[in-house]
Amino acid sequence: MSSKIDTLASTIEARFGASLQRRISTCGELTYEVSGEQLLSVCQTLRDDAEFKFEQLVDLTGVDYSEYGRVEWSTQESTSTGFSRGVTRSDAVVSDVQTPRFAVVYHLLSVTHNVRMRLRCYCSHGEPPLIDSVTGVWASANWFEREAFDMFGMLFHNHPDLRRILTDYGFIGHPFRKDFPLIGNVEVRYDPEKGRVVYEPVSIEPRVLVPRVIRDDNRYETALKTPVIPVSK
Repeated sequence: MSSKIDTLASTIEARFGASLQRRISTCGELTYEVSGEQLLSVCQTLRDDAEFKFEQLVDLTGVDYSEYGRVEWSTQESTSTGFSRGVTRSDAVVSDVQTPRFAVVYHLLSVTHNVRMRLRCYCSHGEPPLIDSVTGVWASANWFEREAFDMFGMLFHNHPDLRRILTDYGFIGHPFRKDFPLIGNVEVRYDPEKGRVVYEPVSIEPRVLVPRVIRDDNRYETALKTPVIPVSK
């Protein structure tokens, strides 16, 4: 990391102590975890304190950790062969670490100091997952929190207008939950006889779109490769 990020990390850890726990980031960004009880006070300080001045909430997103720790790929880097990196499901590794299923990640920007950081806070256990709204700290959180509510089913305490923002008002379920069926539950079409859109049980058959196991691929069988014969000019 740059010296600016290292300096910011030292300042944050000196200011908050055990209130923030630093987490490893594979993309080299400064990432901390905060408890739900201290979320609002920490966010307020990060926005107002002259040492931080994170005036802007760039993004807010939900995360579903229901499959966290299940390793079905052997690396974190892409290759030209794609699914050749996979492992068989019987060899998949499942983590024993028990954490709340849902978390919210906040992407913060300090225009004053030209630095960024990420903050993660787990929602409460149980259903529905509950977390405090940060709309009182950053007004831009309004629609972001509505999206997380719509897609993940997270409830944001003290949000001024928590309702669906992407799906229909009568939609049932939350599409970004990892247990939500990829084909959905219902489909819609226009019924010319009724003169309106109607909802019907989904008729699409589920398909596996992403290979999740190692497969034999004859493209790499040397016996099947045709020798290249140079053409003379």
